[in-house]
Amino acid sequence: MAMPLLLLPGLLCDARLWRDVLPALEGLAAPVVADLTRDDSMAAMAARAIAAMPPGRFAVAGLSMGGYVAFEVWRQAPGRVAALALLDTSARPDAPEATQRRRDLLALSRQGQFRGVTPRLLPSLIHPTRLGTPLAQEVMDMAERIGAEAFLRQQTAIMGRADSRPDLPGITVPTLVAVGEEDVLTPPALAEEMAAAIPGAALARLPGSGHLPTMEVPEAAGAALREWLLRAA
Repeated sequence: MAMPLLLLPGLLCDARLWRDVLPALEGLAAPVVADLTRDDSMAAMAARAIAAMPPGRFAVAGLSMGGYVAFEVWRQAPGRVAALALLDTSARPDAPEATQRRRDLLALSRQGQFRGVTPRLLPSLIHPTRLGTPLAQEVMDMAERIGAEAFLRQQTAIMGRADSRPDLPGITVPTLVAVGEEDVLTPPALAEEMAAAIPGAALARLPGSGHLPTMEVPEAAGAALREWLLRAA
């Protein structure tokens, strides 16, 4: 029987983020993509996501901001989490310089320049060879669907997130830590830090990808996720 799988998107991302890895999970997972657009704290995002899942245990996969929410899901419902996948994320709280960059982007959005935000973020989100491609346009289209108001709520939640490093040694379920080799936002060193602290965690470095491997290298990302779910079955 397929395991319920809670998929947690990143900042300015929606279900499109996960679309291309789902074929690799067919038969293993019953996916539910969380709505992370309606709340301005990690705790509220996690509570809403948990409430959307069927009763019983489920696997959790989060990318970037979704990884921050995944840690909060673990804190709120550790007995229900059967497996955990952390993609292109970090257990660390927001650094002061990152918080300042977020405040600058929020200021642009409040001034009615939300459409200017995604082009500024895009070079950090995908591998340089994909700039100017249809995939880059899909990333910008996702951001437009999320919209300015949800962007403000998401950035507020990200800035206020907890330091999850103390929780890492207590994660006892099958865990995958995956990262694009060329991710400049949450580079491989942060993935290595998490994998080293989580007992038995598997580390997957995905060549040729930036921050969004589920879109950039879906075959490799899907294979890593499939292997993780097989471990959890």
